[in-house]
Amino acid sequence: MVFEYILSKNNIDKSEVNIDQSIDFGSTAAAFSGGQGEFTVEFEPHATSLELKGDGYVVASLGEASGYVPYTSFAAKKSYIEKNPEVIQAFTNALQKGMDYCAGHTPKEIAKAIAPQFPETDMETLEIIVARYAGQDTWKTSPAFEKDAFDLLQNILMDAGELEKALPYEELVTTQFVK
Repeated sequence: MVFEYILSKNNIDKSEVNIDQSIDFGSTAAAFSGGQGEFTVEFEPHATSLELKGDGYVVASLGEASGYVPYTSFAAKKSYIEKNPEVIQAFTNALQKGMDYCAGHTPKEIAKAIAPQFPETDMETLEIIVARYAGQDTWKTSPAFEKDAFDLLQNILMDAGELEKALPYEELVTTQFVK
């Protein structure tokens, strides 16, 4: 959806681009390496793995081209938030602690810290990925789900036909725990 949104944003008619969505998302890098397609859209570590194998090059970042898209957000029922504010606060504080760590450490230090979570990815690849993300200013410094990001996400969903109309930010998002 983000790729198609970027095409639209750049006045490229999606109907003039052959986007093969029949490939399982986890298999797109292998399909590309096998000769299918001229371009592929990949998350990490697949993008860097394609480069390191000599099967392709990262030519653009969808995140840079689209603007800040909140790929990860967390939801809870209003009733849960009201009954468990200490849990929500502790969770928000933990997110902030991780963001502070990323903001205050080198890509090499971050790669070392996250390596246990990615046992299938070697340290060199992790360092490349983290350095790329740091260079693109990918990481936020606050867990607040800002209105601009909310609106962009809704625009992408509406452009893709997944959302009929924009929803009110004020009714769906709280930033009280960030403060």
